[in-house]
Amino acid sequence: MNAISLQDSLKRWGLISLVAISTGLLVALFLWVLDKATEFRWRNEWIVHGLPLAGILIVMLYRYYGKGTEAGNNMLIDNINGDIPQGVPSRMIPMIIFSTIVTHLFGGSAGREGTAVQIGGSTAATITKLVKASNDDTKLLIKVGMAAGFGAVFGTPFSGAIFALEVLNLGRMRLHGLVPSLVASYVANLTTLACGVEHTDYHFDYSHTFEFKEILIIALAGLIFGLVARLYIITSDLVKSFFKFIHSPYLIITLGSAAVLLISHLLGTFDYLGLGVTTEYAKGISITSAFGSGGAEPFSWFWKLLLTAITLCVGFKGGEVTPLFFVGACLGNSLAVLSGGSVELFAGLGMIAVFAGATNTPIASVVLGIELFGLSYSYFYVVVCLLAYAVSGDKGIYQSQRVEVSKTVIWHWFSNKDEEDKLKQ
Repeated sequence: MNAISLQDSLKRWGLISLVAISTGLLVALFLWVLDKATEFRWRNEWIVHGLPLAGILIVMLYRYYGKGTEAGNNMLIDNINGDIPQGVPSRMIPMIIFSTIVTHLFGGSAGREGTAVQIGGSTAATITKLVKASNDDTKLLIKVGMAAGFGAVFGTPFSGAIFALEVLNLGRMRLHGLVPSLVASYVANLTTLACGVEHTDYHFDYSHTFEFKEILIIALAGLIFGLVARLYIITSDLVKSFFKFIHSPYLIITLGSAAVLLISHLLGTFDYLGLGVTTEYAKGISITSAFGSGGAEPFSWFWKLLLTAITLCVGFKGGEVTPLFFVGACLGNSLAVLSGGSVELFAGLGMIAVFAGATNTPIASVVLGIELFGLSYSYFYVVVCLLAYAVSGDKGIYQSQRVEVSKTVIWHWFSNKDEEDKLKQ
């Protein structure tokens, strides 16, 4: 019996290692091509006007070759949460990589973590089919693949592992699979780094003793970050509702592309297109520029929010987390200017707090802050992430996320507590 258990355990860890290394290699390839596509767009800005044609190509590819993969991350979540995994098509890997690259090449406002998570989850699902793994092992390995993809794309293995567990259910995180997810995320990140991929360094050096007033301002900022995360969800729903009466996906993505281009031309900048981590111009607006004074305009966060909602809701592919980082960093920059706070601190807090609110993953967001910015202000990470999470609503960017404990319970508890106190008096 022990020999059989040991054999099963060795097999499982062998599969976990295979998923991690394979995911790390694929994510490294994806990031390298994505960088090349972004650089090409920067050198040839005229290419953004081909965004409608790029959209038509993506719709056509998914219609004829990508059926069953459109749900993306939601499909992975459903497979883990379901009693019996329904299966993840292997073609999800080439489909999501190609469509994301095309989206960025032609200027769609999108991210990359969604692609990386799908790469990891689909890689895991493919391997489980080849070895005919059990349902339990299949669900575990898909979870492990998601962690590996997230950890590798951002260089944050600890938050990658927590994210893969926390994103499945709102209000309750089950720790089953934490160690395998952590190992896979760490190995995938090492594999990506070994391929020569360099992650953006967001670390800032800031030393200041805060007074009570400043702590209250940071708490207020956390609430604003959460409301903006909620605004993104509402905006996405409005975009979908606006186009729901149009039955042709080709027309929807064409009109969406036209809207993205029109808004960009009216704003007089293409800074809000693409990934947004850095920009080709020294005075351009990006995530990294938002960490410095004058690195963002008062409503930079809103324009990125709007263009990302349009881009992804009409059919383009990619992720939402990096654009949410952009939204949070630029919003933090603006709030710092208004309050007189530290620009780099507020930009960093905005990054993780908007992410926490939109994905309903406050624990992963706090860990992400520690990995990106260090431990020095971890107590502020906790404050802004929990407050953003509390006010952002139950609905997040992942529709398949199960609501096990609604956030309204928090407010009901406080209101009931007030009633109880009144009765006691």
